[in-house]
Amino acid sequence: MSLDINTKKLKKNAFRVSKVRGITASRIRVPGGYLKAEVLGMVQEIAEKYGNGMVHLTTRQGFEIEGIHMEDMDAINRMLQPIIEILDINQTDPGTGYPASGTRNVSACIGNNVCPFANYNTADFAKRIEKEIFPNDLHFKIALTGCSNDCAKARMHDFGIIGMTLPQYDTSRCVSCQACIKGCKSLSVGALKMENYKVVRDAEKCIGCGVCVTKCPTRAWTRSEKKYYKLSIMGRTGKKNPRLGKDFLIWVDEDNIVKVILNTYKFVKEYISPDAPAGKEHIGYIIDRAGFEEYKKWALDGVELLPETIVNECIYWEGIHYDNKK
Repeated sequence: MSLDINTKKLKKNAFRVSKVRGITASRIRVPGGYLKAEVLGMVQEIAEKYGNGMVHLTTRQGFEIEGIHMEDMDAINRMLQPIIEILDINQTDPGTGYPASGTRNVSACIGNNVCPFANYNTADFAKRIEKEIFPNDLHFKIALTGCSNDCAKARMHDFGIIGMTLPQYDTSRCVSCQACIKGCKSLSVGALKMENYKVVRDAEKCIGCGVCVTKCPTRAWTRSEKKYYKLSIMGRTGKKNPRLGKDFLIWVDEDNIVKVILNTYKFVKEYISPDAPAGKEHIGYIIDRAGFEEYKKWALDGVELLPETIVNECIYWEGIHYDNKK
């Protein structure tokens, strides 16, 4: 076989250039890491027929099928088609695999499908975001986590979506056991106190984690019907300046988070470096160069925030700097 391979096209098609000449790996998107069990059998079939029988579960909750010969990529794409359809991935030309790979798989914790601490359905929100942003070649990383425990490590991503709840207190169900107060003090920020045999919540101190809800034995505390989120932005790893994301919007709603993310794609197209390798540059570096005030102007364009949403007007990221010039 000729090894005159267009590696840019190969990578755009969600295949990896491996360390072994002529061998690649196929990367399968699984938004939110949530899928029907039948997909596992399809992945197994591809791995055993065209790969080396091994599958890597990636840190972004997708699959990577190893040991594929480059001449089999077209056949792999045809076998991927039912997987793409079951997972409802946007596609431009059926039967040809994934049309882009720059925007990474949207990852999420297990959410309130299973976890009692999660404040929302992370898989559903992850799939909504996936439908809005894919396919795209720009380098975006997004993660969703159900509560402030941040099991998904959302703060290490360009966008980290952290579930919140505005706890609702029914005094008629409260028996003054103080389980919520003890739980908030030991597991969260100590935003509750007892006054006249009733619990008082410090609204400024409360982070909306929902610990009070999980600790209350009488359901005096319940989650708000309205869903709220904390949007952390521009966390990253990397060689130059690894850092945790900072809170941009607090008590924000789902629709406005989606708008901010889509606005950020516009911002990146405007300000990405013309010298960016393969047309990809971490968003955080672009914001560092253009300035947070300029980014904020783009991010909030056309966004009508809820009255209760808190906007951090000025953000500075610290982290470790390996690129300081002497």
